[in-house]
Amino acid sequence: MPELISDQVRAACARVAARARSVRVEEAAIEAYARALPPVAELPPPDPATDFDEGDREGRIAFVVCLNAINFGSGWWPTIRKRPGHSGYFTIAAGLNERFRAAGPWSADQLIRLGPADLAAVTGQDPALTLVEQYAAALRDVGEHVLAEHGGSFEALVKAADGSAAVLADLLAGWEAFADVSTYGGEPVPFYKRAQITAADLNRSGVATLVGEERLTAFADNLVPHVLRLDGLLLLDPALAAKIEAGALLEHGSAEEVELRACAVHAIELLSAASQLSPAEIDAALWNRGGGARYKSVPRPRSRNTAY
Repeated sequence: MPELISDQVRAACARVAARARSVRVEEAAIEAYARALPPVAELPPPDPATDFDEGDREGRIAFVVCLNAINFGSGWWPTIRKRPGHSGYFTIAAGLNERFRAAGPWSADQLIRLGPADLAAVTGQDPALTLVEQYAAALRDVGEHVLAEHGGSFEALVKAADGSAAVLADLLAGWEAFADVSTYGGEPVPFYKRAQITAADLNRSGVATLVGEERLTAFADNLVPHVLRLDGLLLLDPALAAKIEAGALLEHGSAEEVELRACAVHAIELLSAASQLSPAEIDAALWNRGGGARYKSVPRPRSRNTAY
């Protein structure tokens, strides 16, 4: 099988981890940490407030793809209007879910015409917020690709992956809406967090059966590196740790930010090799762990970008 983007992510992150100066994987702790992982990833049950499980398969696939196309903005979370009891991500997911339930899924033609005012109404945010325009641009790109390459059908998009999670991630990685490549030491470092997690989420939602999910890497964001840091698997340079804890934004694509993401992906590859869990399963367990009080009590890395 030809090299897939997940293989490229894996290799690039290992390369960064071997050269990183501000972040280090504590490899001596891998075996014990792997033994303490749950035997099966602890996924929460579907939440009717944020999981769209109504209607036909086309609409449910459209929801997963559209939600992951706008599954970024964590650097903006401290500034947005959050729903009571909701994090930034779940605020956006709940708004999209309500729109799909009230008016049905967007068609590819409708997606192409979306503007900031439309996304502001859906997400409950100020239409002048940069993030809202980025959401609209991402969804317009989704509409253009689904229309031009798959006849306007989200089901056809999934069918084009021929039942493979990794191939679906490859298809999405070619879209601007899912772009996610940084540079480190003059070399490209692909992450494709949202392209890969879309494939995993289609499986988790039960709307598709895509094999080979174990070939996906971890989904490099800011929360999983935070969990690994507090759990002692990522060791940070004191200056970087101080910057994060002071709430300073990290520049997207900076060496420090790339190292955080890449070392987290590499650490999870090592954990997967030492356990019976896939990188995607470990990522899900750690992401959910990050919602605990201990992890919320310490500032996490923040960077404003369209990757995560």
